[in-house]
Amino acid sequence: MDCYIRKWRIEDKNSLAEIANNKNVLDNLRDGIPYPYTIKDAEEFITSMLEADESKTFAFAITVDNVVIGSIGAFRCDNIHFQSAEMGYYLGEPYWGKGYATNAVVQICKYIFGNTDIIRIFAEPFAHNIASCRVLEKAGFQFEGTLHSNAVKNGKVLDMKMYALIKSEQFRKSELNTREKF
Repeated sequence: MDCYIRKWRIEDKNSLAEIANNKNVLDNLRDGIPYPYTIKDAEEFITSMLEADESKTFAFAITVDNVVIGSIGAFRCDNIHFQSAEMGYYLGEPYWGKGYATNAVVQICKYIFGNTDIIRIFAEPFAHNIASCRVLEKAGFQFEGTLHSNAVKNGKVLDMKMYALIKSEQFRKSELNTREKF
């Protein structure tokens, strides 16, 4: 099965609601995502991503055989960090451990580096989320350090890890000629 990222479609709302309405998924994400996660929540999220400034928000559905299995996005920072973007992603639990997240991370990085002036993409998974850390490592991200006592999730103070991928000269020369359409 091939995994692709593509722009969200409003008709993705049912699939998104099904995968996001899972406490095991939400426990690895930042707060702000409702639980239970309804079709209305999914529709509001998709609408907001479709209406977002495309120079600052890069939001995609992760699909296998054109079925939504997850979400991935990168968000441009501001001020002196305007050429950096923070990335986040998740998959529905039935799709964990199959290489789909790594594939989606590679795709979004190629898209961003090939179509924007962003030079650094970073992610901050919870330190205990070994699978997410491994996704980033397999996608070429470098571990930059542990952010101690950096978050409170479900009433627990947690460490996070900082990973980043820097747009390289080699990428600038070779990958810009192979821009993918999204």
